[in-house]
Amino acid sequence: MDTTMRIGELGKATGVDIETIRYYEKAGLLPVPARSQNGYRAYGSAHLERLAFIRHCRALDISLADVKRLLDFVAHPNADCEGIDLLIDAQLDRVRARLKSMQALEQQLAALRGRCGERHSAAECGILHELVAAAHGEACACHFDTPSCSTETSVSDKIDSRRKKT
Repeated sequence: MDTTMRIGELGKATGVDIETIRYYEKAGLLPVPARSQNGYRAYGSAHLERLAFIRHCRALDISLADVKRLLDFVAHPNADCEGIDLLIDAQLDRVRARLKSMQALEQQLAALRGRCGERHSAAECGILHELVAAAHGEACACHFDTPSCSTETSVSDKIDSRRKKT
């Protein structure tokens, strides 16, 4: 027997916000439920299972368009799975590209952090020197393909020198 639940109960059972559930219905990812006699949406176990599937896909950062494609495969279990393989391969490529980008960001931040090893005034802070220099179009330590900015000049001196040029 299929037990029905209201939208709040479905949301609680799956950890999905009520507005997101409504959005998924409008987007065609989740079938619109029947209405009970009192007019409330009546969700069943099929909704619960489908919403859990969508949530899992979203946790893997799979786009809603790709979730829709995967749901089509669920609806057509005899279809060839090559499309699923290609979809996941593309997702892996996107994740690997983001990881590579995040690793580069980590290196940039570590290089920037290395510019200030001791506690002193903000005016003498190597990190601020680099950030101000970069804001003025100069090379910065966090970008490895360009030479480092000098930390001999104070932040206020760099700002003053820029003002004099304009």
